[in-house]
Amino acid sequence: MLSGFMNFLRACFRPRSDRYVHSSSDAGGRQDGLLWYKDTGQHFNGEFSMAVVQANNLLEDQSQLESGCLSSHECGPYGTFVGVYDGHGGPETSRYINDHLFQHLKRFTSEQQTMSVDVIRKAYQATEEGFLSLVTRQWPMNPQIAAVGSCCLVGVICGGTLYVANLGDSRAVLGRAVKATGEVLAIQLSAEHNACIESVRQELQSLHPDDSQIVVLKHNVWRVKGLIQISKSIGDVYLKKAEFNREPLYPKFRLHEPFKKPILSADPSITVHQLQPHDQFVIFASDGLWEHLSNQEAVDIVQNHSRSGIARRLVKTALQEAAKKREMRYSDLKKIDRGVRRHFHDDITVIVVFLNSNLVSKASSVKGPNLSVRGGGVTLPPRTLAPCAMPV
Repeated sequence: MLSGFMNFLRACFRPRSDRYVHSSSDAGGRQDGLLWYKDTGQHFNGEFSMAVVQANNLLEDQSQLESGCLSSHECGPYGTFVGVYDGHGGPETSRYINDHLFQHLKRFTSEQQTMSVDVIRKAYQATEEGFLSLVTRQWPMNPQIAAVGSCCLVGVICGGTLYVANLGDSRAVLGRAVKATGEVLAIQLSAEHNACIESVRQELQSLHPDDSQIVVLKHNVWRVKGLIQISKSIGDVYLKKAEFNREPLYPKFRLHEPFKKPILSADPSITVHQLQPHDQFVIFASDGLWEHLSNQEAVDIVQNHSRSGIARRLVKTALQEAAKKREMRYSDLKKIDRGVRRHFHDDITVIVVFLNSNLVSKASSVKGPNLSVRGGGVTLPPRTLAPCAMPV
C-alpha cells in the first residue's frame, strides 16, 4: 500500500519529458521534451525560425514575433516586431512584458502615426510603469514579486529601418555579407548592461559616487549591490523603489542601507540601423545562447546551414557546448529534467529573422498579413500536478 502511494507521488512530482504534451501542428510550433521550436515561418520582411529550450522549473524566458500592422489601426505602418524577454527570480515579469509591451508599442505608433525611437522608449516606460502597478497591488499578498525582473530585447523592422532596443544582457547580432570575400561578418547591434563589463561598472560608479558597494565582486562575478548582474531591466522593483526593499521581502534581497534614488534603470539603449542589401539576417537571443557561442560562431552556423530549423540548430549547438564543459554527453544532458537542468545551462531563446531585401525595401504603408507567434515551454497535460508548482 505504502509503496504504491510512493510510486504515485514519484509519478506526480517527477514527470519524464515524454509525459509533456507534444504539438502535432507546426502552426504554433512543436514541443519535443523541454524544447519548443517553430522551424520556419514567413514574416513581413522575409523568413524566420524560433526555438526555446527550458532549464528552469518554470520557463523564465518569454518571446514573441509579431508581423503585419504595428499600430492599433489597420492603416499601418507595417513591419516585424521581435521580442526576447529573459526573466529572473520567476516568470511573472517576462510574461507581463509578453502580454503588454507590443500592445503599448502599437498604441504609441498610432498616436504618432509613425515608428520611431520615441515610440519604442515610451512603450518600454509604459510596460515598466504597468508592472510597478502590478507589484504595488500584489505586495500585501505576494511581496516576493518585488524581486522578480526581466531583461528586454526588442527588434522592430519598419520601412527599411531596423530598431534594436535592449535592457540587460540578451543580444541582437546582424549577419552582413562581405562581397569581396564572400564572408558573413557578425555585427552586434545591441548594447548590454551587465556588471561584468567595465564600462557598465564605471557608469554605475559615476551615478552613485557615494556608494562604494554599488558593484561588488562576489564569487568571482561582478554584481550590482552584490545581488544582480544586470544594471537595467523591467521589474526588479526592490532595487528601484526603497519602499519595496523591506520586510516581508526575503532578507537576501534587502539592503542594509536605504537608497534615495533607483539603483537599476528601465531606460533602454536603442540603436537605429538602415538595412542594406548585404544585411542577411539578425539573431535575437537570450544570454543562455551567448554563454556558449560567440557572435561569429552563431553567424557562421546560420550562414552555413539550411534556414529551416536554424534556431533549433543554434540551441542544440549551445547545449552540446554546455555538455562538453561539464564533460558529459549531449544525449545524457537531454535526459535531465527541468529544474535540475538549470545547473547545466540557462533557459535559451533564439529567434533568427532573415532579411529579404526586396521585402525590406518596400514602403511601411504596404499592407501585409498579420502573424503572431509566441515561444513556448513545457505544457503539462490537463489535471497533471506540476512538480514543485509555485503560484504565479
